[in-house]
Order: sequence, then C-alpha cells, then structure tokens
Amino acid sequence: MARSYLFAQDDADAATTRLIATAARVTGFMKGEPGAARDGWYQPGGDNSLFLSQLHAALAATYPAAGPAFYAVRLWTNLLWQPAYLSVISAHIHGGVPDLTRLSQQRRGIYIDGYRLVPGQQSTGPVETLIDTVAAQLKTLAAAMLEEVNAEVKLKPLPAKRLFADRMLSLMVWLSQRRRDLPSEMIEAYTGQWLAALGLTGQGSLEPVEAPGGRRLLIVKRKGCCLDYLIDPDRFCSTCPKQDNAVRIARQTANALAELD
Repeated sequence: MARSYLFAQDDADAATTRLIATAARVTGFMKGEPGAARDGWYQPGGDNSLFLSQLHAALAATYPAAGPAFYAVRLWTNLLWQPAYLSVISAHIHGGVPDLTRLSQQRRGIYIDGYRLVPGQQSTGPVETLIDTVAAQLKTLAAAMLEEVNAEVKLKPLPAKRLFADRMLSLMVWLSQRRRDLPSEMIEAYTGQWLAALGLTGQGSLEPVEAPGGRRLLIVKRKGCCLDYLIDPDRFCSTCPKQDNAVRIARQTANALAELD
C-alpha cells in the first residue's frame, strides 16, 4: 500500500507540501498532493500504454473529425503541461527543485489534470542553477513522453519541439505577470536560458511590445500550432501564428493589460 502523506514528516515532506500548495495558490487550478502514483495514473518509467490509449480513445470519441495529428498534439501537450508548470514554479517562485521522475499524473476525461509528487529532498541555489537543474529533468521526461506518444499516434520531432517551446514561452509570460518585481529584460534572459537548456532555442521567442503609458510587455511569438482550429475553424488562439500578425499582437497585448488590472 502506498504511504499516505497527510502531514509533513520531515524537511523533505514539508518542502514538497509547500511546493504543491504554492503551485495551487499561484495558478488557482493545479491539483496536487504528496504521495506515490495511484493505480492507472501516468508514471515516468512505467508502462503507460493503457493510460495513453485511453486518453487517445477519449479524444477521438470527443472530436471524431479532428484527425490523428490533432490527437497526437493533444496527447503531447496534456503530458507536458503539469511538469512544465511545476518546473517554472519550482525555480522562480518556490525556490527548490524536486525529483520530477517521481511525479505521477491523473487523467480526467480528455485531459490530464491532477498529480502526485513523492516527497524527497529538493535542490536549492541561485535561480540560474535551479533552471539548469530542473530543465535537465524536464528535457529527459519530455524525450520519454514523446516516444510514448509516438507509440500511440505519430508526432514528428519538429512540431513537438515547437509546441514544447510554446508552453515554456507562455509560462514565462505568465511568470512576468506573477513576478512583477522582475524586469522584462530579466524574464527574457531567463527565457533564453530555459530554451537553451531544453534544446528549444529557435523554436519560438518572446516579443516585447509597448503598452499605453510606455510600459514594456512581453508576448509570445510562436512557430508551432496546437491545431485547435480543427475543432473550431472560426476561432484561433490569441498566440496562433496562422492569424494576421497585427491581430495576434493586439490580442495578446490586450490580454497582458487585462492581467495587470
């Protein structure tokens, strides 16, 4: 029977509890708890074939006309988002890096949403060191995840990298909104370090824009496409590279300003 961590037992347990609570607080939606994987959850290094085939089947049943490319993208982005968020939160907000190989993930219908993290010692140090430490883990996890996705439905390396970069770029914009004490130039420097450490340099970038009043904001200039237009042809994401560039900039600038209110 897996150990239950209802209360912090030592410093490692306390650090894990704090990280999970911090992630929930700063996002408002991350659902985590300390402990080992539950039956049927995605687990790094485990046999996740049934988990992914069930998620694939749920996506195909929900969006029958979308096609295999869309299902592959959704499998990939579903697997990535929670580890990516935890990586950025660990390095920039929590101040300690856990062992991401002990992160398990839950499926809820067509989404991966919910995680468990086994308590353990966390790496500490300057932000730049934490970025390199957690990025090395995330890069290894992502490589294994991509192999698993391709065993289920094909996703080429280039679009996978671009979608991974999109996630990290969006997270750095998110960080700039949560850590307003950090100048935009510092966010850009951190972004460059993240992309380099993950092998994603050149797969997208942050773009500075000047908001009313002269405030310098950062938005995403992406190269990848999430293919959501296959389920809703009349609507593009605010960052979508398929829309007119002026429209993309205006939509993202408006969103960034709304976050500042």
